[in-house]
Amino acid sequence: MENNIFYEGQVLWSQIDANVHLRHSAYADFCAQARSNMLNKLGLSLSEFNQKKIGPILFREELNYLREIGLDERIKVSVEIIKFNVKNSRFSFRHEIFKENGVKAAVVVVDGAWMNIVARKLTNIPEEWMSIIHKIPRAADYLEINE
Repeated sequence: MENNIFYEGQVLWSQIDANVHLRHSAYADFCAQARSNMLNKLGLSLSEFNQKKIGPILFREELNYLREIGLDERIKVSVEIIKFNVKNSRFSFRHEIFKENGVKAAVVVVDGAWMNIVARKLTNIPEEWMSIIHKIPRAADYLEINE
């Protein structure tokens, strides 16, 4: 699991809600940052996305809360790919958010695809990116679709 950690950080005051725990949208923010960090580490930086005029978009985001996360806690976020469609480049990622004591606090699953940011339409990723996609940590239940 440690190899799949792509974000570590402190929960900030601005991320706390009226119930004095991590607000729901902050979970999505942490996961988005972890995905961005992962892709950047593997060679797909924001400048590479901009050069190709491609960006990731999400269709669905599912969050299961397991434990509360509070102010000033340190968290870790793992990322692994659970599904990839080779034909149309659609993807699903699973993120696990861990409290500083190692307890799993949440599981977030997102489904998405790639969009041409000029045409505003779904697109396949460039062939040269496939080697990078294959470096993304894969879940034990990973499913590759070829249709």
